[in-house]
Amino acid sequence: MAGEARRFELGAGFQLGSIRGIPIRIHVSFLLVLPLLAFGFARGIVEAARLAGIPAESLSGGPAIWGLLVALALFLSVLLHELAHSLYAIARGGKVRSITLLMIGGVSELEEAPRKPGQEAVMALVGPLTSLGLGAIFLALYLAARGLRSFDLSFALFQLAQMNLLLGAFNLLPAFPMDGGRILRSLLVKRRGPAQATAIAATVGKVFAILFGMAGFLTSNLLLVLVAFFVFMGAEGEQRGAAMEAALGGLRVADLMVPGVDAVSSVETASAVAARMVRDRRAWFPVVEGERALGVVTAEMVLAIPPGRSHAIRAGELAIPDTVVGPTDGLALALRRLAARRVEHLAVAEAGRLCGAISRSDILRGVRLHELEASLRPPPASGT
Repeated sequence: MAGEARRFELGAGFQLGSIRGIPIRIHVSFLLVLPLLAFGFARGIVEAARLAGIPAESLSGGPAIWGLLVALALFLSVLLHELAHSLYAIARGGKVRSITLLMIGGVSELEEAPRKPGQEAVMALVGPLTSLGLGAIFLALYLAARGLRSFDLSFALFQLAQMNLLLGAFNLLPAFPMDGGRILRSLLVKRRGPAQATAIAATVGKVFAILFGMAGFLTSNLLLVLVAFFVFMGAEGEQRGAAMEAALGGLRVADLMVPGVDAVSSVETASAVAARMVRDRRAWFPVVEGERALGVVTAEMVLAIPPGRSHAIRAGELAIPDTVVGPTDGLALALRRLAARRVEHLAVAEAGRLCGAISRSDILRGVRLHELEASLRPPPASGT
């Protein structure tokens, strides 16, 4: 599922590595659900072998080993699915912060997605098509391997084919925030506008979530209930995010930023920054190198430094990347930066030079003023 990951905390995990410069992260929820998935797959190994036309007793290793291997293969398939989204986004000028594997799949965390409706639809489509393509390849290999009488190989190929085909088909359901829901939204944007298109796709997603939940309760399938919960919450979060962007209208960062903020130099030590924070009663500062804005540093980051190290670490090393916006940038972009970096303030720079700052509260103030301004307009005259 491709998305900007506004409503799910993606920071609670660790980086596994990177592919084509895209960090690959493992969320803690993945580690929690992996044993449960492995257990569930292990319990169904006999039935899975029967579907593959393979005697279960002929498989090497026990059900527990196969259950773990199938669970890991599932998340590898999810990773390839998300990688397809990310590579397309980069090819169309988007920016990908990371790919994170979660307990119910994965998410491509996009800082900037392709904004044309057609590109959004294709970006959403390439993930399921990749999964379906991999499923078809593994299915062909499975059919070819059946003549080799290698039960382990045949079973592994069958499982890879089955999970990729199911992954692709499931993501094509028009249930926002899954890929099918994003495709539905992009098809509605021209006629209904972004906010209403998102609302419709989110409503369809909630309906699917309710159906998933009911099916999960009736069949005692805990995983399906969890999927229903996250689909519902994802649809709700995307709908709120779209409503917020619509409320921002055409406002720019320059409309709400605070000019002339104090900054700390990149060569100042963390202990010096902490002293300035205490003296000025501030919990953050922009960091500059000369006149160029590098990002922001927060009190939380300074407090996280091990005792005795604050004299050796410089503010330039602490500056959070991508916490700088331009005065002509839209407030929607500023909101995405704030959410992605989990900060409350951004530095504002024009041609690289620090010229001000903007906070989450500034943007919320802008939303309220925009709504207030709209309430003062006279209602449209009714026709006779």
